[in-house]
Amino acid sequence: MVLLFLIALACMAGFVLFHRNTVPIQSSPVPGLDKLKVSVIIPARNEEGNLPHLLSSLRSQSLQPHQIIVIDDFSTDRTRAIAESFGVTVIEAPPLPIGWTGKNWAVWNGYRQATGDHLLFLDADVRLAPDALRSLLAVQTQRGGVLSVVPYHHTEKGYERLALLINILGIFAFTSPFEKRNPRQGLYGSCILATRADYEKAKGHESVRSELLDDLTLGGRFKQAGVRVSNFIGAGLVSFRMYPGGIRSAVQGWGKGAVLSTGMLKPQTTLLVAAWLIGLLAAEAAPFLAFFSWAWPFFIGYALFTLQILYFVRYTGRFGRLVPLIHLLSTAFFLFIMLYSLFRVIFVGSVAWKGRNIEIGGKQNR
Repeated sequence: MVLLFLIALACMAGFVLFHRNTVPIQSSPVPGLDKLKVSVIIPARNEEGNLPHLLSSLRSQSLQPHQIIVIDDFSTDRTRAIAESFGVTVIEAPPLPIGWTGKNWAVWNGYRQATGDHLLFLDADVRLAPDALRSLLAVQTQRGGVLSVVPYHHTEKGYERLALLINILGIFAFTSPFEKRNPRQGLYGSCILATRADYEKAKGHESVRSELLDDLTLGGRFKQAGVRVSNFIGAGLVSFRMYPGGIRSAVQGWGKGAVLSTGMLKPQTTLLVAAWLIGLLAAEAAPFLAFFSWAWPFFIGYALFTLQILYFVRYTGRFGRLVPLIHLLSTAFFLFIMLYSLFRVIFVGSVAWKGRNIEIGGKQNR
């Protein structure tokens, strides 16, 4: 009974961390929103597969942006041609200066071309529901400050669905109640909305020019500048499909900041995440203890965690029918990603992403 109580207690830690903080959908006009000028800034490096989805969704918005800027970050595919075919502003990123990471430099140059009084930074793999821009603006004008959205993860291939646990842990990190009091509270970089005034007050991406975890660090810069940081879940409005190019890109993408990001959380968040993971691992031992009569607490624990995960998945992503039930597959993938990330940080001193080797600390090779 004591073991079952401990597993159940660990399971409850997930409910403390998870908050259903979705963006309210605004389908009807909101007074004053139509007068706001929004510049959408999209860094793109070899994104010919993703850009059509994002640009099509922007074209279908019930509230149209003032300006859409795609920054072609030295792409070797049809990224530029596809962006131009949608009639958006396309700029070529200047040569990368020493001390800047590629994405930060691309975004900063997009900002320098923007003319809107609101800035919406989107990764190229994002997809927006028709009322997304209106809803995001409504929340931002009501709450003030800068906001970011953790997108709902749309998956199609088997290896993509293995990211189930990684996505849930990401939700924990950004909805944990303890992070609101974190002076280094991070933003989720796939979707960030801020006023130009607040962005310039925080000195924007120039202030994080060499940071690998630019989005997490940028949130801290906003807070230091006295700007409120708010994070939301994108279910129903903002989604993405991450790393459709193969499992290698998934491992590199998820692994590039997996270990480093844990050091930016409040100790209370880290402790509860660790407790939840330990409980999950204990429960997932159940299939290996099937022939022992004393293993019943593990099986009850497995059922509890499975029901909880099925609830979380409603707001986290689409991972098929099998992976949420046999979630130990996703746990194994998560542990592999953490080991890979740890190896890159400790023994290699750099991470690989989109043809660039980024040293821990910001230097990189093209």
